[in-house]
Amino acid sequence: MIAVVQIKRPSTTLGLVIAVVAAASFGTSGAFLKPLLETGWSPAAAVTFRALIGAAVLLPFTLLSLRGRWAALWRARWRVLLMALIGVAATQLVYITAISLVPISTAILIEYMAPLLLVVYAWVRSRRLPRLVVLIGSVVALVGLVLVVGPAGHGSINYFGIAFASLGAVGCAVYYVIAAQPSEGLPPVALAGSGLVLGGVALAVVGLTGLVPFAVNFGSVHLFGGSAPWWVPLVVVGVLGTGVAYAASITASEVLGSRLASFMGLLEVVFAALYAWLLLGQNLSIPQLVGGVLILGGIAFVRSEKTDDVPLEPLAVTTEIPVHRDTVSTATSPIDL
Repeated sequence: MIAVVQIKRPSTTLGLVIAVVAAASFGTSGAFLKPLLETGWSPAAAVTFRALIGAAVLLPFTLLSLRGRWAALWRARWRVLLMALIGVAATQLVYITAISLVPISTAILIEYMAPLLLVVYAWVRSRRLPRLVVLIGSVVALVGLVLVVGPAGHGSINYFGIAFASLGAVGCAVYYVIAAQPSEGLPPVALAGSGLVLGGVALAVVGLTGLVPFAVNFGSVHLFGGSAPWWVPLVVVGVLGTGVAYAASITASEVLGSRLASFMGLLEVVFAALYAWLLLGQNLSIPQLVGGVLILGGIAFVRSEKTDDVPLEPLAVTTEIPVHRDTVSTATSPIDL
């Protein structure tokens, strides 16, 4: 007898919680990578080690989640490849290049235009003007982002730096689109793990071939008022700011859709400022606090728009289950995280 098994996606509320976890995890990167950069590590070397450590952390979970479903990895091979080359490697490389040419605040402001790019993408794809709440949310979140990041600096404009930062914004937007695509049976942790493996290898190849500066320093680093081995900040960023962050972000994107997930990603800037205040002693100003509130307000506006690019209804899967006559068996199980 044919029975219908309802496999439900995680609720939107759970998706929002997971997105906050992702932003909080991504936000640790700056506070822990800065001591490495100050001791002579090049940005390319730091992000390469970060990606490879994150890949190693997720490897056992990736293998466990793929047990019995290796075909799903093959079906999603192009999605995995795009995640590795664009979502992990290219986006980080162009951002690193940008911050070497323009102030970091300028690069961040441009890269985090990604949510606005996704609003425009949805507009072009659907040929319908975004709803008023989305437009208002975009403006409010953008103002909040400017307040949190602070002034972009002065001086002559480096157009190459602006161009690379713009490519970073495109890469960030593409990352959320890739992450939000239908899973086709591939668990989010498997997409994150396999993407980090291939992306880390790609970063290593680019760095070791000399296309970008690649320098390391295995001495001690100054961390939170004391001295620590060089590997301590790398492990923290690799485990929390990469492994946990990518797995959580991809999971949230599949639930929320690329647009809402990208706006939730703006919270990374808020968490980064908070960590810099708590861990590095940097001042947290009133405008930054106001900016954080505005980002939350912008997210609330976007969230109130009911239509998104990923349906949230339960997925109906038809399967043959032997049951007794006149009896229908149903079951529910959450999608693997």
